[in-house]
Amino acid sequence: MSKSILVTGANGQLGSELYQLSAFESSAVFTFVTRKELDFSDPLALEAWFVDKYFDVIVNCAAYTAVDKAESEPELAKAINATSVATLAALAKKSHSALIHISTDYVFNGKNFKPYVEADAVLPRGVYGQTKLEGEQAVLAVNAAKTLIIRTSWVYSQFGNNFVKTMLRLGRERAELGVIYDQIGSPTSARDLAQAILAIIKHPELDEINEPEIYHFSNEGVCSWYDFAKAIFEYAGINCHVKPIETKDYPTPATRPHYSLLNKAKIKQRFDLTIPYWKDSLKDCLDHLNGNK
Repeated sequence: MSKSILVTGANGQLGSELYQLSAFESSAVFTFVTRKELDFSDPLALEAWFVDKYFDVIVNCAAYTAVDKAESEPELAKAINATSVATLAALAKKSHSALIHISTDYVFNGKNFKPYVEADAVLPRGVYGQTKLEGEQAVLAVNAAKTLIIRTSWVYSQFGNNFVKTMLRLGRERAELGVIYDQIGSPTSARDLAQAILAIIKHPELDEINEPEIYHFSNEGVCSWYDFAKAIFEYAGINCHVKPIETKDYPTPATRPHYSLLNKAKIKQRFDLTIPYWKDSLKDCLDHLNGNK
């Protein structure tokens, strides 16, 4: 019997990748909704939308992700990232739907010295991270079975706005770029995360989850934003000099984590996942952008 799967935030990077990959999934019936159809800034509208609908699995990709803008729009960020997430978790529990909720490395303070595990202490340093943490806490409080929170980092894709596409544009426009070298993490291909989510949905372990569980997912390996930019230009054949700069030389309204490596051992073991190396996934994304795939 086919599973019915709802994907929120369908126009975002992850939602768009899931939409493209869903064409190859014959054992499921997908419903994709955008912000226009399902407005997470209005929890009451969210509840009303679900009145006559049922899904076996809900994948929540909807989020307020404008990290810097969140500092001046805390109420809107909270409504989308926390209040509506609490409503969604309650609706999932009521209908006995599995829920996969996407969160972020920004729930940590970025001061670790080894990859973060799921049980590490959380301490967000900005509005975006705080509202995403409140969303996690809301999901945990509802305590529904078959619920996964997946934290990820440095997401990019062939779709939407992201670091890779920004570097491609700026690299073609300028002879030199300054890129931060003292923030360390691992990029995440939204396509790889989407493939992992689809694998989890089909995995029998999903039905064995009796209370909300937190997992980490990013590509394998480690780099700085400087290293990331260098690799983008190398693989894209762009001749742009990249100058390493410190975070203090590029001030932003929101504080970024200096260290956001995530330990993926738990998700790999539980769901039998093999996660690609970040450079391999970057090449794959560039091939898609160039129309080679």
